[in-house]
Amino acid sequence: MRDQVLPKIEQAVAAIRARTDFVPELGIVLGSGLGGLVDRLEGALAIPYAEIPNWPVPTVKGHAGALVLGRLGGKHVAALAGRSHLYEGCDISETAFPVRVLGRLGIRTLLVTNSAGSATKELNPGDLMLIVDHINLLGMNPLRGPNVDELGTRFPDMSAAYDRDLAKLAERVAGEEGIPLKPGVYLATPGPSYETPAEVRMMRLLGADAVGMSSVPEVIAARHMGLRVLGVSCITNLAAGISDQALSHEEVIETGRRTAEKFQRLIERIVRAL
Repeated sequence: MRDQVLPKIEQAVAAIRARTDFVPELGIVLGSGLGGLVDRLEGALAIPYAEIPNWPVPTVKGHAGALVLGRLGGKHVAALAGRSHLYEGCDISETAFPVRVLGRLGIRTLLVTNSAGSATKELNPGDLMLIVDHINLLGMNPLRGPNVDELGTRFPDMSAAYDRDLAKLAERVAGEEGIPLKPGVYLATPGPSYETPAEVRMMRLLGADAVGMSSVPEVIAARHMGLRVLGVSCITNLAAGISDQALSHEEVIETGRRTAEKFQRLIERIVRAL
């Protein structure tokens, strides 16, 4: 209910502020196998999700489950080391909850990362994809229900969900670092089963370049609050039908680890350039 959403967010904000007076300007959501970026934060304070009221706690391998506050590239950063997903039994509003808390803590920009499967032969495991748009096939929206006017408008515009100026900055930084960053459209499904070859063919027809099970609720919630969004996917596998190899979460984690240094270097340079 509307009357419960804002109080729950403010309870979480109050609990965090009771631990620190750190005010973040940038939020980063770290996907499967990508949580190592928090080791680069200076003066870091880690708060386990379980110690923050109303915060959903991830149950999936590769998601540490902590809010890490610190400095990166000269910026005050709030990093989410792991996220919860719909397939874990969460309500979609719960998957958006952490981003809403970060917005109330003070961030104005959100950098969303995830692990994704390639739906095209143009993207291979280990590649990084700049998310230029998304397709929501989750079957629901985190803004469903009465609008919370204190957070944003009833009907937020999504014509530029991923900030174009931030995208240009990311492409420039990637070029300077010699890191290929291919633009593409991210498609979200509920999971947890991987897609069938027929579903992947359908996704390609819809215009998807990569498919995953997260991020879209966070982006919608961020745009609802007027936050600027930049998205980067780590391509960890080829989706069903692109190759004959069976898919596994272990492959996702391992590819994320192999790509970690490149990914972390890119994100830190982007943050520094903001």
